[in-house]
Amino acid sequence: MGHRCFISFKTEDKLYKENIQNVLDVDMIDHSLDEAIDSNDIDYVMRKIREDYLSTSTVTIFLIGSVSNENLGAYEQRYIKRELQASLYHGVGNTQNGILGIVLPHMYTSVFLGSITCYNCGGTHQSVAINNSTTIKEFSYNYYIPNNKCSWSDDERYCILGKWDDFVLNPNYYINQAFNNRAAPIANNVVVRP
Repeated sequence: MGHRCFISFKTEDKLYKENIQNVLDVDMIDHSLDEAIDSNDIDYVMRKIREDYLSTSTVTIFLIGSVSNENLGAYEQRYIKRELQASLYHGVGNTQNGILGIVLPHMYTSVFLGSITCYNCGGTHQSVAINNSTTIKEFSYNYYIPNNKCSWSDDERYCILGKWDDFVLNPNYYINQAFNNRAAPIANNVVVRP
């Protein structure tokens, strides 16, 4: 069963968005937030984005490219930040979306750093750099929700992460994982504006 997807992306990564839209078997809505909603009332802004852009979607796909990171500044990232905030928002008449981050090929070596020996536990972990230099805070915080441990299991992350090459082979596998997290206990720990 397919879930309706909204794609949050930077213009520089439009070809990947178009590939999802035109080549893959993904049920998606084709709206983009391209102008700011003029209000200081965050509940109103989140509700308007949900109503006008995300209302029929249940999963937001966030394309992680070289220009979709926090270090570029809040103004530069205002649209994708608001799209993810509205996707994470759970309020009256709104249900939060599952969040699926897809790392684009040119970002693999920046995100997937291989095995490391942990200084805290002495064990081996896979080092995945989801931080301000690779993503926006709305994604990184909800991928690495604080747990007072040195590593995270899959059920301790709200956001799902995958590589583009794996996603295109079986997109609905990843979409279903993100959708299912909406009802998982970890959904109670989501922070909309970290």
